[in-house]
Amino acid sequence: MATDLEFMEFVAEQIENAGIITFRKMFGEYALYSNGKVVALVCDNKLFVKPTIKGREFIGNITEGFAYPGAKPSFLIEEKLEDREWLSELIRITEKALPEPKPKKKRKKKK
Repeated sequence: MATDLEFMEFVAEQIENAGIITFRKMFGEYALYSNGKVVALVCDNKLFVKPTIKGREFIGNITEGFAYPGAKPSFLIEEKLEDREWLSELIRITEKALPEPKPKKKRKKKK
């Protein structure tokens, strides 16, 4: 089951105060970006936040899940989706803890 655009927009609105929030559709699901870093995936209308030590400390009682088969475990956020302040703080903490994205290599022109 693919994620509904309405659900993705709801999640983005909930965390709009966490930084520059964008999302990108990938294979029927979404990658969620904060200030240019992928901080979460939204799959099957569920929010999967990338795990970090600081995020784990902030959440406390963690529920982990897999965004898709073969994925690494992520923090599955269900009960706190309505809490804008809490969710925005989690995204800020996660974004700060993640490394900067690697620059994309320039493609060589085919002859």
